[in-house]
Amino acid sequence: MSSLTIYKRELSSYFSQPTAYAIIVIFLALSMGLTFSFGNFMRIGDASLEWSFFFWHPWIYMLLAPAVGMKLWADEQRTGTIELLGTFPVSTWSAILGKFLAAATVWLVALLLTFPIVITVNYLGDPDNGAIIAGYIGSFLVCCTFLAITMLVSACTRDQVVCLIVSVTVCVMMVLCGYDDFKMAVSKSAPSFVSFLVDLIPFVNIANIQTGIDQTAGTIVEGVTSIGVWEHFRSLNRGLFRLQDLVWFGSFIVLCLLGTSAILSSKRA
Repeated sequence: MSSLTIYKRELSSYFSQPTAYAIIVIFLALSMGLTFSFGNFMRIGDASLEWSFFFWHPWIYMLLAPAVGMKLWADEQRTGTIELLGTFPVSTWSAILGKFLAAATVWLVALLLTFPIVITVNYLGDPDNGAIIAGYIGSFLVCCTFLAITMLVSACTRDQVVCLIVSVTVCVMMVLCGYDDFKMAVSKSAPSFVSFLVDLIPFVNIANIQTGIDQTAGTIVEGVTSIGVWEHFRSLNRGLFRLQDLVWFGSFIVLCLLGTSAILSSKRA
């Protein structure tokens, strides 16, 4: 049994139930509704769709992507089919790859169904279609990142509800980290936090190490920003293909899948 066989089986299971259709409809309703209402699409004339359309995608994915991925391994463990899977001539990695690609395909279909908005902006103006394509690629990579996180969490528990709650929590943090307002809040609070920690150390005069405190606070801010998706999604959303962003997404996804493989291999041993 190959990754392709598992991919076909999983994809068939998604579309043989109403769940996938419901999530796709919800995604389309939210993305289009936010674009034409809060995104002020017609008023600001955002032909690149950067702010009116793609801006909302990480916020939607952080809630809906775990709903698609929560059953990837939690359901296998709950029903006991994960032990049955271990008797098939298939490697753990092949099973992981097949399941991940099936879930990613569901979201690829959802994204492709938003194509009418691209036709709309091309009809109304002369947009940079290269930037729009980059935005779609960035959006899909954010979604795949959240699916990889959910798959990792799903491998740790057999309860889909627990998987959903934990995955949404992690994805929310991934969205907030690097978001401008959150970054500003961390920038304001980090120096006070570091000063508080230093103040707990006896015989240390904060005034004498203020420069070090500011540098440490700056490091905290940069660290918090680097683990979020915004810093990397923002560049693609503007039509900029930076190698560091593509490497970040690819590395994060692969690390999550490798972590899933390690957890499942230990359970099958």
